[in-house]
Amino acid sequence: MTKKKTKIANEILAFYKDMQTIRRFEEKAGQLYGMGLIGGFCHLYIGQEAVVVGLEAAAKTGDQRITSYRDHGHMLACGMSPKGVMAELTGRIDGYSKGKGGSMHMFSKEKEFYGGHGIVAAQVPIGAGLAFSNLYKKNGNVSFTYFGDGAANQGQVYETFNMASLWKLPVIFVIENNQYAMGTSMKRSSATPDLYTRGAAFDIPGELVDGMDVQSVKKAGLKAVEHCRSGKGPYILEMKTYRYRGHSMSDPARYRTRQEVNKIKEEQDPIDLVRNIILTKKYASDEELKLIDNEIKKLIIEAAEFAQQSSEPDPSELWTDVYREVER
Repeated sequence: MTKKKTKIANEILAFYKDMQTIRRFEEKAGQLYGMGLIGGFCHLYIGQEAVVVGLEAAAKTGDQRITSYRDHGHMLACGMSPKGVMAELTGRIDGYSKGKGGSMHMFSKEKEFYGGHGIVAAQVPIGAGLAFSNLYKKNGNVSFTYFGDGAANQGQVYETFNMASLWKLPVIFVIENNQYAMGTSMKRSSATPDLYTRGAAFDIPGELVDGMDVQSVKKAGLKAVEHCRSGKGPYILEMKTYRYRGHSMSDPARYRTRQEVNKIKEEQDPIDLVRNIILTKKYASDEELKLIDNEIKKLIIEAAEFAQQSSEPDPSELWTDVYREVER
């Protein structure tokens, strides 16, 4: 195998491993929720794994990412520990927010992950703020600001588009269009069929991307990153993707048919697509993929055990991390 082919093979295998890790983590989170070990809201990312994995492949050290409440996949894709994420989900002291943030509100300054935000579209202006900081510091970094098709109808998104374009902010607005805003089909909630075209009024270029194809996502991500780093301002990527589970764990998803979900799973599953490439191109054998799957299974089991063994935060933690002392 040539050096170029080896590089491609390693990348495809890394995509497979990262997406499978997110998938297995989310499945385990769903199990723990059913057991009562995770409380409150919990929004799973199953089916959408190619979006964050592909875009992380286009990012560089120093780039930031911020998203909404469907955030576990983003955390794992940027390198946050499954143990720390699972401990936070279960409300334990070893979690990323000391067990006080739960599923929707955890952060990692080390990995440049700025949340997890529970208010629909609230993270969009914050993402632009991160980009403004990059512009001010002239550090060449980009802010990946994720939001969903439902959030795309919120007014603050367009206020942010206007300012980002006016100031030429290095921000990539990633619309994760999983086609259902809570329980409302995109076809019933949007006057325009393609959400990325809404940036045209603000002179923001964009494109529609197959969010189930990790290679297409990376390719589009590299294009958007180059646009932002070269000082041309913001860019919009509309990722056409699909969530297999309900909006949250309490959603039975009766607004769509089982046939619709199964058709997507059978024809467009992002992990199966990569698996087929690996086997067809002979980047790895079926047995080698099974070994990878077993390693991931072990990793997730360990994360779940770590979370359950971690202590609950002391009640005194309610009064910590509320304010930050700054020198004047």
